[in-house]
Formats: sequence, C-alpha cells, structure tokens
Amino acid sequence: MDVAKVSTARSAAEEALLDAAERVLVGAGHAGITTRRLAEEAGVNHGLVHYYFGSVENLLVRTLERFTERLITRQREMYAADMPFLEKWRTAMRYLMSEDLAYEKVWLELQALAWNQPDLRERLARVNGEWRAVLTEAFEQPHRELGVEMPLEALVSLVMTFNLGMMFERLGDIDTGHRELLEWIDAFLEVRQ
Repeated sequence: MDVAKVSTARSAAEEALLDAAERVLVGAGHAGITTRRLAEEAGVNHGLVHYYFGSVENLLVRTLERFTERLITRQREMYAADMPFLEKWRTAMRYLMSEDLAYEKVWLELQALAWNQPDLRERLARVNGEWRAVLTEAFEQPHRELGVEMPLEALVSLVMTFNLGMMFERLGDIDTGHRELLEWIDAFLEVRQ
C-alpha cells in the first residue's frame, strides 16, 4: 500500500467534507445537516464522516475552526498593516457588514448547537479566545493613543459583543440603526486621529 497516496486521498476527502459542511451550514443551517447530505455534497462515502471526524458535530466545529484560521490570518495582516487605525476599523466593519456573512452564519449556527453540548462549547470558547486575542493586539495601541478610559479588556469585550450583536441582528434581517451607529463610531474615531 502506498502510504503517501492514502494520506493524499484522506486529506482530499477531509477537505471535501469540510468544504461541504461550510456550504451546507451557510445554506441550510445545522438542523439541515445529515451525514448522508454532507457525504453527497462532498462526493465521498458517508462512512467517512464518522471515520475521519468521529461525529458530524466534530466535523462542523472543525469547519468553523478552519474558517476561523483563514479569517484570523487576514485580520492579523490587516491590523499589522502600516495605515491609520481608522482605516483598519473601516476595513474590519466592511468585513463584518458584508464580506463575512457566510462565516458569521457558521459561527452563530454552531454557537446554538453548542449551548447543550459542553465539549463543543469548550471548542467554541477557544475560537472566541482566538478572536479576543486578535482584537486585544489590534486595540492595544489605539486604546492608549485615543485615551479610551475603560480598561483594554473591557473595550475588547465591548467590540466582541458589538460584533456579535450586529451579526445576530443582520442574520435575522434586522438592520435598524446599524448604519447610523457605524457612522457615529466612524466620526468619533475620525475626530481623534
């Protein structure tokens, strides 16, 4: 048996399942997911879902973790760029309000799934911690330079809950006041640059 060939085939099947889970989560939500549906969408045998991931839930959380890894890399690069914080904020809000809708749906679908599953909650808490670390790094200097009086940890918590609230409302087709709030924050930051 060619071990490299088996490893490549396994890797390809795992990636196909992760891609399929991402698409189905966005399109139908976790309630619309079955082992067979994921396998059909991925073009693999349905037994591979449990063989490679142990359970559908593990596959779904791994999907979120992989998606998060891509976005965190993007965010870290964006926040490390040599540009004013205001431009970084505007870019982050563009991602939040339009470009990251698929990720937001996956994130919130799995949050709901994890409410009654402590092992999934623990993994999602790690994902949340990764986002918190990104924002803590990104906001440390602006926090100091803008003279924000609240502790940095509180500011990061405020931004995290702000983001989640915006995501939650928009996924329910609610956007009342969002544009006005973002415009106010933008003007607040612009005056302080």
